[in-house]
Amino acid sequence: MVTPLSPVQEQKEYYFPQSTHPYRLLREVVGEHLSDDTALLDIGCGRKAPVLREFAGQGRSLIGVDLVDFPNKDKHTDILLYNASVASMPFLDDESIDIAYSRSVMEHVEDVEGAYQELYRVLKPGGQYIFLTPNKWDYVAIGARLIPNRFHPRLVRLTSGRAEEDVFPTIYRSNTHKDISRLAAANGFQITRFEYLTQYPAYLTFNRPLFWLGCHYERLLGRFESLSGLRGWIFCILKKPENHQ
Repeated sequence: MVTPLSPVQEQKEYYFPQSTHPYRLLREVVGEHLSDDTALLDIGCGRKAPVLREFAGQGRSLIGVDLVDFPNKDKHTDILLYNASVASMPFLDDESIDIAYSRSVMEHVEDVEGAYQELYRVLKPGGQYIFLTPNKWDYVAIGARLIPNRFHPRLVRLTSGRAEEDVFPTIYRSNTHKDISRLAAANGFQITRFEYLTQYPAYLTFNRPLFWLGCHYERLLGRFESLSGLRGWIFCILKKPENHQ
């Protein structure tokens, strides 16, 4: 029986099995769109490009971009990594990408107009941008906006163990249905999928009773569609129209 004093890992596995994690959904959906001729772009791939590496040997080309320095040349000849912003990718030709994806990236993008424009430029007609990003109205995002960005790295390290150099300022300019709809329409995209998702309370793992309460809160949000706008994640797919001219 799981109680408020049960180990966090035990609570997590009971309330939120790994198979339900939003990251798993993103990985599966991207994989469903892959073919031998796919040009795949990972936005915010990270220093070691872990997700992109999972697709090694699949697709025609695998490309990752992030605002980090990549320490070593990637051993996979079919993976190209660039230090760049999603709002400026001059090394990519017009209409050269079939699928772009990102997870936990759009909340950090300051020039969201430029990002949407650049994504539209590099995607082929019919190409898709698949992304997972925090919901601006999730309690964690609300707290992040109340706490100055200069304190975020230390807080994230203390609550989740992530390295401080891998924590970037949060801005939340493309993190509501309203903002995404506006940006998509203004830049020619069609929204083909939009949903709110829950997961275990990752930032409460430092305290068993708090984590237990957080799990029940998240399960409550997941149970009632009327509360979906408070769930932690937004999963969205934007499509560049086939008849683009």
